[in-house]
Amino acid sequence: MPYPRSQCDENAAYLASAAAINPAAVPLHYDPRAWPDNSGAIEVRQGKNMSLAHDVPPHTAATKLRHDWTRAEVHALFALPFPDLMFRAAQTHRENFDPAEVQISTLLSIKTGGCPEDCAYCPQAAQYDTGVKAEKLMAVEAVLAEARAAKASGASRFCMGAAWRSPKDRDLDSVCAMVEGVKALGLETCATLGMLTREQAAQLKASGLDYYNHNLDTSPEYYDAIITTRTYQDRLDTLDTVRDAGIHVCCGGIVGMGEGLEDRVGMIATLASLPVHPESVPINMLVQVEGTPLATGATKTPKLDPLDFVRTIAVARITMPASVVRLSAGREDMSEETQALCFLAGANSIFYGPKLLTTPNPGRDRDMRLLDKLGLRPME
Repeated sequence: MPYPRSQCDENAAYLASAAAINPAAVPLHYDPRAWPDNSGAIEVRQGKNMSLAHDVPPHTAATKLRHDWTRAEVHALFALPFPDLMFRAAQTHRENFDPAEVQISTLLSIKTGGCPEDCAYCPQAAQYDTGVKAEKLMAVEAVLAEARAAKASGASRFCMGAAWRSPKDRDLDSVCAMVEGVKALGLETCATLGMLTREQAAQLKASGLDYYNHNLDTSPEYYDAIITTRTYQDRLDTLDTVRDAGIHVCCGGIVGMGEGLEDRVGMIATLASLPVHPESVPINMLVQVEGTPLATGATKTPKLDPLDFVRTIAVARITMPASVVRLSAGREDMSEETQALCFLAGANSIFYGPKLLTTPNPGRDRDMRLLDKLGLRPME
């Protein structure tokens, strides 16, 4: 079924505006200036835009890292016909990674519930009645036992999450002991603990922490509809603090929170315009938990079309070509077909194990069956 004329006209307008700003921002076969004989132009017949995909030349040059992505350019990528978007994302993926490899991480909640923040999606916020009870920080040895099990199951990275606004110094000593122990097992280490001071970041780095996760969650414009207890700038400042300490950054967001396309564009444009791209970019599909605002009553958000999620993965891959793009929360409710499209679009990491902090995740056996079916293997 062809695109409606209005959608084609809108897509063409975005592509034209992006090409005017930077011709490299859109596929060459959409730029009429790309070839002397105009074979790369959009063909217009009977009011329809027809891409001449068969005229696309072999792509040989490696994708260059850019940190100046504009919203018009990112919007142009989202507006591409699905086959063209997937083709470009797959090309970019192959230029930077083995497309058959998937990085396997395990995420453990080392301190659950009782968080003072008001993130509208989070079941660990103390002000929401979600059935999640506040617990104390886990003992170091209990965390290391979980890390050993994760390694035995094939994980190469072990991530530790605590429901804090920011860690207290006395708790950070225990977390650093966990990091040292997990590192000694031969696993990459990651933590998400909330906002950090420069001294705390330096202490984590000294303990051997490889990655720190701190998501932007959504666009700057939509952010206040989701969180009021921490500003967008607070998040950007934490990323700077982590980066300055020499720790790799893990930063992405959540889609399906009632945001519009412009917010997905804004989130990706912000991430892709950071001075250094996050080494890991987790893209989460909202998991609605009863009792949180995004799953309750008039503020309950509609389900996002799975293809819109795939498009977000693809645009993240194109704009941040050297980053690991993680197919993160929400996989429990995704079909195998949706997940397969995400891998084709450039996702090359998953969280492995039955739970992500407090929400369900596919079991290990189910994930291994899917990877086997797709001919994918764990990244070493």
